[in-house]
Amino acid sequence: MPPGGSGRSVVPMRTTTLGSAGPEVGVIGLGCMGMSHGYDITGPRDDDTSISVIRQALDLGATLIDTSDVYGPYTNEELVGRALADGHRERAVLATKVGLVATSLTGGPGNSPKIGNNGRPEHIRTAIDDSLRRLDTDHVDLYQLHRVDPEVPIEESWGAMAEVVAAGKARQIGLSEVTVDQIARAQAVHPVASVQSELSLWTRDPLAEVLPYCVAHGIAFLPFSPLGRGFLTGRFSSFDDLPADDFRRGLPRFQQDALRANLAIVARVREIADRASVTPAQVALAWVIAQGDRVIPIPGTKTPKYLVDNCAAGDVRLGAEELADLDALPAPEGGRY
Repeated sequence: MPPGGSGRSVVPMRTTTLGSAGPEVGVIGLGCMGMSHGYDITGPRDDDTSISVIRQALDLGATLIDTSDVYGPYTNEELVGRALADGHRERAVLATKVGLVATSLTGGPGNSPKIGNNGRPEHIRTAIDDSLRRLDTDHVDLYQLHRVDPEVPIEESWGAMAEVVAAGKARQIGLSEVTVDQIARAQAVHPVASVQSELSLWTRDPLAEVLPYCVAHGIAFLPFSPLGRGFLTGRFSSFDDLPADDFRRGLPRFQQDALRANLAIVARVREIADRASVTPAQVALAWVIAQGDRVIPIPGTKTPKYLVDNCAAGDVRLGAEELADLDALPAPEGGRY
């Protein structure tokens, strides 16, 4: 186990494959949503720093770069496209999503854009071209259905996603926040390369059915919010620590009473981190990685020092006693949303 802190790892990041068919990626990726969507939306955007962070992630071996057309909306893909210009595109395994649309620019959590579903085939066929234009590329490596539209049979949405692959506009396709039944129904139409869902020390729902199914069928699992939306890093000790228009202010787990109770989880993670001479974020990420060979967390950050700290978790291997202690952590107070 390497020394703790936020210094850059002295060895290349370990790699795995994005599903049984590849490609090879680092065991930790980068979620880009927070660079232009969701967190502290009233604060000034620093696109130059975000572009630098994306390129630094590639240098550190975090080659899976994840975005979506709905982030911003649209501006996050444009940002990622600029970051991958000038010869950086070929270093990245680029993933974006379709299936959620901004129905208004305000009204969502933290006064962020209000979001609705659109999994209609005709929308998917046009949305990929719009994403490719914003990303300034002729294909994405992974195109994901952001959510299953309850008004559209998944077979119809997935059939349109398969058309995107046939047209050479995506190398592989994946799903997000789905059940085992939905994965199986999609698999009957076209291979599912990946499933993206929330997984962390305080959100373990996929461990019951979805992750075991993915492991059994060679499907990569991409955990978003693997740091509990930043809470597991120990950065927040009260509701007032959240920026004024941060969407987490509307989430049950961040309300004062729940947050105070959930600090006990953070304290335990910090104890284990101190024992292992690593940071709490690295413990949280290492636990997620340990859940399967093709479990590839995509923590989001727009801060260089947090990026380096996160990427160093790729070299952390927790022992059996540490994993058992983390497995025994209590469930958090409050729902996800």
